[in-house]
Amino acid sequence: MQSLKELYKIGRGPSSSHTMGPERACKAMLERYPEDDFFKVTLYGSLAMTGQGHLTDTVILNTLKPTAAEVVFCHEYLEDKHPNTMLFEVFRNKTLLCSQYVFSVGGGTIEFDGEAPYVAGDIYPHTTYSEISDYCLHHKIRIPDYVEKYEGNEIWEHLSAIWEQMKQTINDGLTVTGTLAGGLDTQRKANYLYNQRHIDESAQTKENRIVCSYAFACGEQNASGGIIVTAPTCGACGVLPAVLKYMQETRGFSDQDIIRALATGGIIGNLIKTNASISGAECGCQAEIGSACSMAAGALAELFEMGLDQIEYAAEVAMEHHLGLTCDPINGLVQIPCIERNAVAAMRSINALSLANFLTTSRKISFDTVVATMYETGKDMNSKYRETSKGGLASKFTHQKNK
Repeated sequence: MQSLKELYKIGRGPSSSHTMGPERACKAMLERYPEDDFFKVTLYGSLAMTGQGHLTDTVILNTLKPTAAEVVFCHEYLEDKHPNTMLFEVFRNKTLLCSQYVFSVGGGTIEFDGEAPYVAGDIYPHTTYSEISDYCLHHKIRIPDYVEKYEGNEIWEHLSAIWEQMKQTINDGLTVTGTLAGGLDTQRKANYLYNQRHIDESAQTKENRIVCSYAFACGEQNASGGIIVTAPTCGACGVLPAVLKYMQETRGFSDQDIIRALATGGIIGNLIKTNASISGAECGCQAEIGSACSMAAGALAELFEMGLDQIEYAAEVAMEHHLGLTCDPINGLVQIPCIERNAVAAMRSINALSLANFLTTSRKISFDTVVATMYETGKDMNSKYRETSKGGLASKFTHQKNK
């Protein structure tokens, strides 16, 4: 498995696959062909179908500047290629020099067709939770210690920066009101949720309200092109920060406690990324929000110093009950149902933590099994439910102005 630095990335929204990945691909192509004078970039599949709503063409043209470029949307899927495929055609003096397929495989990661993945090599020798758990039990260490062994001490500096950005994104999102751009007239609700205390609010109601306000804050910042952390993607960026910030504020956990929890959540996300997918275009929203919920549940279990079996159960049950979740963003925007879905998944991760505290010894499904199931489910899912805006809510929604 790759470094957690390839999972947790700081960047601009609204989509890791549709903005961060294409931006990275453009920079790589500019490094390879710095003297050429024109790029034609053809977007296929999900990148084409939701690219305008996700600002894919905008980020490509801006990144390639001052080199002239054209972006073409081709809604067909290439059978032997990833659902998020870009074809770069490089010209010099109107002569085609090179054609290169590049895939945006989720979380801002890209791969060049026919080449080794365009990322640092694998640093972890284990690729299943079972293997990692056995290793940790044998050496009497916890998952964060396992991360440090293979990443080195410098991983804590990276995770500290990730945590600071997560908090900053929440704080920024809580201060902004108004309507999100894009034509849906979607009102920002994070500030409202945070400040509107119910007259007879119980402790449970307050927890729901505050956690949801934090998740909304991240989701709204992402939708507006603000700076967020992929956890594991832009569209699912609010789940993990929301629950960790709430627990720190209410339970007094230190920043060091939180970044250790981020390490465990990162391993959960890395396992999903390695053995299945974190791409909505490949496996639906179960791969994004489901993965984020699973990461958050595992991180919470680490925060409360639960055992390896309990961490596994929390992560497993969080994913299991997102199986089959479709990705059907209205108008191709990362707004409806994406923002609200972050809040629902954040609360579900807390529920998974509670279940793990009581039911771990009676569980029947392993985390590795549910990850394999998610991938198979995603592959079987009709393509219109995999980030194309051709089915589900995206096909049924009729826009009404806010009153």
